[in-house]
Amino acid sequence: MNPQQVSELAAYILQAQDEKYEIRKLTAEKYPDLTIDEAYLIQEQLMKMRLARGDAILGPKMGLTSYAKLKQMHVTDPIYGYIFKSMHVPEGSTIMLTNYIHPKVEPEIGFILKNELKGPNMTKEQVLEATEYVFPAIEIIDSRFENFDFTMPDVIADNTSASGAVMGTTMRKATSLDLETIGVYLTINGKVKTIGAGAAVLGHPAEAIAALANMLAEKGEVVEAGQPILSGGLTAATTIAKGDHIAVYFGENLGSVEFFVAN
Repeated sequence: MNPQQVSELAAYILQAQDEKYEIRKLTAEKYPDLTIDEAYLIQEQLMKMRLARGDAILGPKMGLTSYAKLKQMHVTDPIYGYIFKSMHVPEGSTIMLTNYIHPKVEPEIGFILKNELKGPNMTKEQVLEATEYVFPAIEIIDSRFENFDFTMPDVIADNTSASGAVMGTTMRKATSLDLETIGVYLTINGKVKTIGAGAAVLGHPAEAIAALANMLAEKGEVVEAGQPILSGGLTAATTIAKGDHIAVYFGENLGSVEFFVAN
Protein backbone atom coordinates (compact mmCIF):
# COMPACT_ATOMS: atom_id res chain seq x y z
CA MET A 1 0.00 0.00 0.00
CA ASN A 2 1.46 3.34 -1.05
CA PRO A 3 1.33 6.59 0.97
CA GLN A 4 -1.44 8.04 -1.18
CA GLN A 5 -3.68 5.05 -0.51
CA VAL A 6 -2.95 5.30 3.22
CA SER A 7 -3.92 9.00 3.22
CA GLU A 8 -7.07 8.40 1.19
CA LEU A 9 -8.27 5.64 3.53
CA ALA A 10 -7.49 7.69 6.63
CA ALA A 11 -9.46 10.62 5.19
CA TYR A 12 -12.32 8.24 4.31
CA ILE A 13 -12.56 7.05 7.91
CA LEU A 14 -12.06 10.51 9.41
CA GLN A 15 -14.91 11.93 7.36
CA ALA A 16 -17.20 9.18 8.65
CA GLN A 17 -16.06 9.97 12.21
CA ASP A 18 -16.71 13.68 11.72
CA GLU A 19 -20.05 13.42 9.94
CA LYS A 20 -21.38 10.46 11.96
CA TYR A 21 -22.29 8.01 9.24
CA GLU A 22 -21.55 4.35 8.56
CA ILE A 23 -19.16 3.16 5.89
CA ARG A 24 -18.34 -0.24 4.46
CA LYS A 25 -15.37 -1.93 6.05
CA LEU A 26 -12.12 -1.49 4.16
CA THR A 27 -11.71 -5.23 3.63
CA ALA A 28 -15.15 -5.64 2.04
CA GLU A 29 -14.12 -4.95 -1.54
CA LYS A 30 -11.06 -2.90 -2.47
CA TYR A 31 -8.69 -4.05 0.27
CA PRO A 32 -9.58 -7.64 1.24
CA ASP A 33 -5.91 -8.37 2.00
CA LEU A 34 -5.32 -5.35 4.22
CA THR A 35 -2.63 -6.27 6.73
CA ILE A 36 -2.29 -5.31 10.38
CA ASP A 37 0.85 -3.30 9.63
CA GLU A 38 -0.97 -1.38 6.88
CA ALA A 39 -3.90 -0.80 9.21
CA TYR A 40 -1.62 0.81 11.81
CA LEU A 41 -0.22 3.07 9.07
CA ILE A 42 -3.78 4.22 8.32
CA GLN A 43 -4.40 4.76 12.04
CA GLU A 44 -1.21 6.82 12.32
CA GLN A 45 -2.21 8.98 9.36
CA LEU A 46 -5.67 9.49 10.84
CA MET A 47 -4.03 10.62 14.08
CA LYS A 48 -1.81 13.08 12.20
CA MET A 49 -4.90 14.53 10.53
CA ARG A 50 -6.63 15.03 13.87
CA LEU A 51 -3.55 16.57 15.42
CA ALA A 52 -3.05 18.90 12.45
CA ARG A 53 -6.42 20.49 13.02
CA GLY A 54 -5.76 21.18 16.69
CA ASP A 55 -6.88 18.07 18.56
CA ALA A 56 -4.54 16.43 21.08
CA ILE A 57 -3.95 12.90 22.37
CA LEU A 58 -5.29 12.27 25.86
CA GLY A 59 -3.83 8.78 26.14
CA PRO A 60 -3.68 5.31 24.60
CA LYS A 61 -6.33 2.62 24.86
CA MET A 62 -6.29 -1.12 24.44
CA GLY A 63 -8.71 -3.30 22.50
CA LEU A 64 -9.36 -7.01 21.94
CA THR A 65 -8.10 -7.76 25.44
CA SER A 66 -10.28 -10.79 26.18
CA TYR A 67 -8.92 -14.24 25.40
CA ALA A 68 -12.28 -15.23 23.89
CA LYS A 69 -12.22 -12.29 21.48
CA LEU A 70 -8.62 -12.94 20.50
CA LYS A 71 -9.50 -16.54 19.73
CA GLN A 72 -12.54 -15.44 17.74
CA MET A 73 -10.39 -13.08 15.65
CA HIS A 74 -7.68 -15.76 15.23
CA VAL A 75 -4.93 -13.56 16.69
CA THR A 76 -2.71 -13.70 19.76
CA ASP A 77 -2.09 -10.02 20.50
CA PRO A 78 -4.48 -7.24 21.54
CA ILE A 79 -4.61 -3.96 19.61
CA TYR A 80 -4.18 -0.34 20.58
CA GLY A 81 -5.51 3.06 19.61
CA TYR A 82 -5.79 6.51 21.13
CA ILE A 83 -8.30 8.64 23.00
CA PHE A 84 -8.22 12.28 21.90
CA LYS A 85 -9.06 15.23 24.13
CA SER A 86 -12.10 15.92 21.94
CA MET A 87 -13.42 12.49 22.99
CA HIS A 88 -13.26 13.18 26.72
CA VAL A 89 -16.64 13.10 28.48
CA PRO A 90 -16.54 14.65 31.98
CA GLU A 91 -17.72 12.30 34.72
CA GLY A 92 -21.42 12.83 35.49
CA SER A 93 -22.06 14.87 32.35
CA THR A 94 -24.55 14.38 29.51
CA ILE A 95 -23.79 13.38 25.93
CA MET A 96 -25.89 13.88 22.79
CA LEU A 97 -26.62 10.66 20.91
CA THR A 98 -26.51 12.64 17.65
CA ASN A 99 -22.75 12.97 18.17
CA TYR A 100 -22.39 9.22 17.60
CA ILE A 101 -23.46 6.58 15.07
CA HIS A 102 -24.32 3.47 17.12
CA PRO A 103 -22.45 3.84 20.42
CA LYS A 104 -21.78 1.14 22.96
CA VAL A 105 -20.13 1.28 26.38
CA GLU A 106 -17.59 -0.85 28.22
CA PRO A 107 -16.39 -0.57 31.84
CA GLU A 108 -12.60 -0.34 32.09
CA ILE A 109 -9.81 0.15 34.58
CA GLY A 110 -7.60 3.11 33.76
CA PHE A 111 -3.91 3.44 34.60
CA ILE A 112 -1.72 6.48 35.18
CA LEU A 113 2.01 5.80 35.23
CA LYS A 114 4.64 7.52 37.34
CA ASN A 115 7.42 6.19 35.11
CA GLU A 116 7.45 5.55 31.39
CA LEU A 117 7.39 1.96 30.17
CA LYS A 118 9.76 0.78 27.49
CA GLY A 119 9.55 -2.68 25.99
CA PRO A 120 10.24 -5.24 24.81
CA ASN A 121 9.69 -7.97 27.39
CA MET A 122 7.69 -5.74 29.72
CA THR A 123 5.92 -7.70 32.46
CA LYS A 124 2.81 -7.23 34.57
CA GLU A 125 4.97 -6.79 37.65
CA GLN A 126 6.99 -4.02 36.02
CA VAL A 127 3.77 -2.27 35.01
CA LEU A 128 2.43 -2.35 38.56
CA GLU A 129 5.72 -1.02 39.89
CA ALA A 130 5.58 1.88 37.39
CA THR A 131 1.90 2.70 38.06
CA GLU A 132 0.99 5.78 40.10
CA TYR A 133 -2.79 5.27 40.19
CA VAL A 134 -5.64 3.26 38.75
CA PHE A 135 -9.14 4.69 38.26
CA PRO A 136 -12.62 3.60 37.09
CA ALA A 137 -13.64 4.45 33.54
CA ILE A 138 -16.25 3.91 30.86
CA GLU A 139 -15.19 3.78 27.23
CA ILE A 140 -17.66 4.75 24.53
CA ILE A 141 -16.94 2.80 21.36
CA ASP A 142 -18.57 3.67 18.06
CA SER A 143 -17.31 1.76 15.04
CA ARG A 144 -17.64 3.70 11.83
CA PHE A 145 -18.31 0.45 9.97
CA GLU A 146 -21.80 -0.79 9.15
CA ASN A 147 -23.40 -2.86 11.92
CA PHE A 148 -20.14 -3.01 13.90
CA ASP A 149 -18.95 -5.49 11.26
CA PHE A 150 -15.19 -5.46 10.78
CA THR A 151 -12.01 -7.51 10.62
CA MET A 152 -9.04 -6.86 12.86
CA PRO A 153 -7.25 -4.63 10.30
CA ASP A 154 -10.46 -2.64 9.82
CA VAL A 155 -10.89 -1.85 13.50
CA ILE A 156 -7.21 -0.92 13.88
CA ALA A 157 -7.48 1.52 10.98
CA ASP A 158 -10.59 2.98 12.65
CA ASN A 159 -8.53 3.74 15.78
CA THR A 160 -10.09 0.74 17.56
CA SER A 161 -13.59 2.30 17.44
CA ALA A 162 -12.47 4.98 19.92
CA SER A 163 -15.16 7.59 20.42
CA GLY A 164 -15.36 8.65 24.05
CA ALA A 165 -13.98 8.14 27.54
CA VAL A 166 -15.58 8.91 30.89
CA MET A 167 -12.93 8.84 33.59
CA GLY A 168 -13.83 8.56 37.26
CA THR A 169 -12.28 10.74 39.93
CA THR A 170 -11.43 7.94 42.37
CA MET A 171 -7.71 7.29 42.32
CA ARG A 172 -6.15 4.30 44.06
CA LYS A 173 -2.67 2.86 44.28
CA ALA A 174 -2.53 -0.23 42.10
CA THR A 175 -0.63 -2.13 44.78
CA SER A 176 -3.52 -1.60 47.23
CA LEU A 177 -5.98 -3.51 45.03
CA ASP A 178 -6.30 -7.01 43.67
CA LEU A 179 -6.95 -5.95 40.09
CA GLU A 180 -7.32 -9.56 38.96
CA THR A 181 -10.36 -10.26 41.13
CA ILE A 182 -11.91 -6.80 41.38
CA GLY A 183 -15.56 -7.01 40.36
CA VAL A 184 -17.55 -4.59 38.23
CA TYR A 185 -21.14 -4.22 37.11
CA LEU A 186 -22.66 -1.85 34.60
CA THR A 187 -26.18 -0.53 34.99
CA ILE A 188 -28.47 1.32 32.61
CA ASN A 189 -31.33 3.19 34.25
CA GLY A 190 -30.69 1.30 37.47
CA LYS A 191 -30.82 -2.18 35.93
CA VAL A 192 -27.72 -4.38 35.83
CA LYS A 193 -26.77 -5.12 32.24
CA THR A 194 -23.33 -6.72 32.47
CA ILE A 195 -20.93 -7.92 35.14
CA GLY A 196 -17.25 -8.73 34.99
CA ALA A 197 -13.92 -8.84 36.76
CA GLY A 198 -10.39 -7.63 36.26
CA ALA A 199 -9.26 -11.04 35.04
CA ALA A 200 -11.38 -10.54 31.91
CA VAL A 201 -8.53 -8.37 30.57
CA LEU A 202 -5.77 -10.82 29.62
CA GLY A 203 -5.98 -12.39 33.08
CA HIS A 204 -4.95 -9.10 34.72
CA PRO A 205 -5.40 -5.49 33.49
CA ALA A 206 -1.68 -4.77 33.94
CA GLU A 207 -0.97 -7.41 31.29
CA ALA A 208 -2.70 -5.14 28.76
CA ILE A 209 -0.42 -2.24 29.64
CA ALA A 210 2.60 -4.53 29.32
CA ALA A 211 1.36 -5.62 25.90
CA LEU A 212 1.01 -1.97 24.88
CA ALA A 213 4.62 -1.25 25.90
CA ASN A 214 5.87 -4.28 24.02
CA MET A 215 3.97 -3.42 20.84
CA LEU A 216 5.07 0.21 20.90
CA ALA A 217 8.67 -0.93 21.38
CA GLU A 218 8.53 -2.42 17.88
CA LYS A 219 8.16 1.16 16.62
CA GLY A 220 10.79 2.57 18.97
CA GLU A 221 8.13 4.22 21.15
CA VAL A 222 7.35 4.13 24.87
CA VAL A 223 4.26 4.35 27.06
CA GLU A 224 4.49 7.80 28.57
CA ALA A 225 4.06 8.64 32.23
CA GLY A 226 1.19 10.89 33.31
CA GLN A 227 -1.26 9.94 30.58
CA PRO A 228 -4.50 8.08 31.34
CA ILE A 229 -4.44 4.64 29.71
CA LEU A 230 -7.54 2.49 29.22
CA SER A 231 -6.67 -1.17 29.69
CA GLY A 232 -9.61 -2.79 27.88
CA GLY A 233 -13.23 -3.79 28.39
CA LEU A 234 -14.10 -5.81 31.48
CA THR A 235 -17.46 -6.90 30.03
CA ALA A 236 -19.17 -7.23 26.68
CA ALA A 237 -20.02 -3.90 25.05
CA THR A 238 -23.56 -2.63 25.75
CA THR A 239 -25.64 -0.46 23.42
CA ILE A 240 -26.94 2.84 24.82
CA ALA A 241 -29.98 4.94 23.85
CA LYS A 242 -31.58 8.33 24.40
CA GLY A 243 -32.50 9.05 28.00
CA ASP A 244 -30.16 6.44 29.47
CA HIS A 245 -28.28 6.83 32.72
CA ILE A 246 -25.14 4.70 32.53
CA ALA A 247 -23.24 3.84 35.70
CA VAL A 248 -20.40 1.45 36.44
CA TYR A 249 -19.67 0.26 39.97
CA PHE A 250 -16.36 -1.18 41.08
CA GLY A 251 -17.27 -1.45 44.75
CA GLU A 252 -15.73 0.42 47.67
CA ASN A 253 -12.18 -0.12 46.48
CA LEU A 254 -12.38 1.78 43.19
CA GLY A 255 -15.70 3.61 43.36
CA SER A 256 -17.99 4.32 40.43
CA VAL A 257 -18.37 6.45 37.32
CA GLU A 258 -21.47 7.61 35.47
CA PHE A 259 -22.87 9.75 32.66
CA PHE A 260 -26.19 10.49 30.98
CA VAL A 261 -27.57 10.41 27.44
CA ALA A 262 -29.83 13.31 26.52
CA ASN A 263 -33.40 12.64 25.43
